[in-house]
Amino acid sequence: MVNPSWLRTFITLIEQGHFTRTADLLAMTQPGVSQHIKKLETHYQTSLINRQGKHFELTPAGEMVYRFALKILEGEENLREALNRDDPHSGLCRLSSPGALGLALYPRLINAQKRNPGLKIFFEIAPNHRIESELLNNRLDCGYMSQKPESSSLEAQSVMTEEVCLVVPVNFQFREYEQLRTLGMIHHPDAEHHASLLLEENFPGVFRGISDFPANGYINQINLILEPVAAGLGFTVLPVSAVRSFAFPERIKVVGLPERAYETIYRVFKKHRLLPSRFQFIQETLFSDQESMQKTDESSYQSSSSSMDC
Repeated sequence: MVNPSWLRTFITLIEQGHFTRTADLLAMTQPGVSQHIKKLETHYQTSLINRQGKHFELTPAGEMVYRFALKILEGEENLREALNRDDPHSGLCRLSSPGALGLALYPRLINAQKRNPGLKIFFEIAPNHRIESELLNNRLDCGYMSQKPESSSLEAQSVMTEEVCLVVPVNFQFREYEQLRTLGMIHHPDAEHHASLLLEENFPGVFRGISDFPANGYINQINLILEPVAAGLGFTVLPVSAVRSFAFPERIKVVGLPERAYETIYRVFKKHRLLPSRFQFIQETLFSDQESMQKTDESSYQSSSSSMDC
């Protein structure tokens, strides 16, 4: 690849039309300027200028190299300006989260993009382990995970907590743990994580994992997980945001257990990687009012639980 400093010297020489003035402007010696031109001619294996005493003219090849050099240096200046500008309201953002969290986050991202058209939001719903893999392979900039990553190459910052709920069919009358074994469970990608958070807290010494319950179904689409529950086919455990977004709340019921459980949401990114300022803007857009988000979840939970026989 051609040395950019040779191109810069060549452009300056053409614009100044004089070796001595070029040397003065670039803080070089005149032989140094001549050497850069010779190296450029050697690189392209052709003459770029015809000397005529103290003057010179560009050869046809020299005119082509001059135009090329202008484009190269213009591109470099544009890049330098873009890097220095680092507009917090513009640029590509590659983000991901598990499905339940995505239901809450994605509408906020859409609103942010509507207000700031320079933002380009690429958002993917994925389980925690895949988010971690995508971050490590530089296919994501930032992930929001419901578990800390395993890799020491990633950094995790706690950004919020969200309550998890035991959800049953509306006509199911819950009184004891054994009834859940009879009812069976609807599995989803984060079912084990969510069930462990809530059921270990409320049934210590009894709950041994989701293998305790017959698996009556599995679905990996967050907006569909509560459909089989509503049809009476089993129970599941989900964050309250997923319960709140279900289209048929009259067909399901949240069981009010004595001990409430919360999952922590982590903002995860590669260590030692300096993210552009737009990711701080995204962070503030998503979580600056997390207290109000949690209050909404709290009122939603109480509303769902108030009509139950437990």
